[in-house]
Amino acid sequence: MHDHAPSYRILIADDHPLFREAIARVVGDGFPGSELLETADLDATLAVTADEEDLDLILLDLNMPGMSGLTGLLQLRNEAPTIPVAIISAEEDKNVMLQAVSCGAVGFLTKSSPKEQLIKAIAQILEGNIYLPSEIMRASAARAHEPNERGISAEQLETLTRKQIQVLERMTRGESNKMIAYNLNIAETTVKAHVSAILRKLGVSNRVQAILSASDIDFSRYLRKP
Repeated sequence: MHDHAPSYRILIADDHPLFREAIARVVGDGFPGSELLETADLDATLAVTADEEDLDLILLDLNMPGMSGLTGLLQLRNEAPTIPVAIISAEEDKNVMLQAVSCGAVGFLTKSSPKEQLIKAIAQILEGNIYLPSEIMRASAARAHEPNERGISAEQLETLTRKQIQVLERMTRGESNKMIAYNLNIAETTVKAHVSAILRKLGVSNRVQAILSASDIDFSRYLRKP
């Protein structure tokens, strides 16, 4: 860990007080000085996010009141699109995990994970990466290499402008639109326009699918183009 670890503001949305307490300990140990907010149902979670736009992360339980599964996640993503949401659940079904990510979650943590693993996973997410348990990632990577699964073809990449390739590369590193705008020295609205164009050209419906399908690309080859 760094000497001056950054402190974060994290919302834990779960209807089990004991579990919220356990996560508070994980966050306290892994990210000292961080501020933790707690909610126990979807309505309260939406209310907090409306007031607290600078939250760094929401840890969201899929099964708390008001959620009706992924519907609650979609509602939260729609109402607070700038705040990253990671699912934390007793669920260990691969399909649910992959569905959650395609609905815009930046990670999926299982409640059975040991504390050290949870700290690592949260750190990875706070750094802007997507976290799925490694056995899931291995399975989805293997699937991505099957010819019938949609990887990104060279032809599709050729349709992207140089700037779009730069944006896509930063997306695969997990950077938010705001970070990409800052790093490429362009307006955030311009980044959003590039992202929309990238999704359209690659034939994917959301950012996570773009990231998953572009994860094997050697960007240096494409960025050398004038």
